Amino acid sequence: MYQDLSQFRMPPGFRGRSALVVQLWWLVQASLFRGSPQFAYGFRRWLLRCFGMRVGQRVLLRPTVTVTYPWKVVIEDGAWIGDDVVLYSLGDIHIGRNAVVSQRSYVCAADHDHLQPDFPIRARPVQIADQVWIGSDVFVGPGVTVGTGSVVGARSSVFSSLPGGMLCLGSPCRPVKPRLMHGAAQAALAPALVG
Repeated sequence: MYQDLSQFRMPPGFRGRSALVVQLWWLVQASLFRGSPQFAYGFRRWLLRCFGMRVGQRVLLRPTVTVTYPWKVVIEDGAWIGDDVVLYSLGDIHIGRNAVVSQRSYVCAADHDHLQPDFPIRARPVQIADQVWIGSDVFVGPGVTVGTGSVVGARSSVFSSLPGGMLCLGSPCRPVKPRLMHGAAQAALAPALVG
């Protein structure tokens, strides 16, 4: 037998909050969050903070963003989260300063152990570092770290960690070349690249 889903059990405390709080969040997300106008970024940040998310200043989240458990997510100052992004936060998700997660991307912080018949769920944290750009329709898998300043090309599938300062693409996603900035921006990076 490969899997018997009748044997699956959610680990105690896995959600991080009671079933009542989880259901309340899903109700708020489906109504107030999704029903808010595009420009109501402050209101959406406030709603997420009410449910335990650590959200920095000037974070822009579109109303079509889906967050499974906001109390397991940290989004640093100045980050942008685009339309129809899913933050599947069964595990911790950390999105750095000035990072962009573009529309229709899926950040997945959990999987199942497919080698056990009871199909146990495993939370595995995802780190998207400062100044990363995740292009449109990208899948970022459990346990992945995307290094500072990297760009992940549209429609890529990220199954393993990526170094900083690189242009990465493909399925599976791989580093292709350095992210070389124009003029003064690259000169400002030089001390960081040497160290």
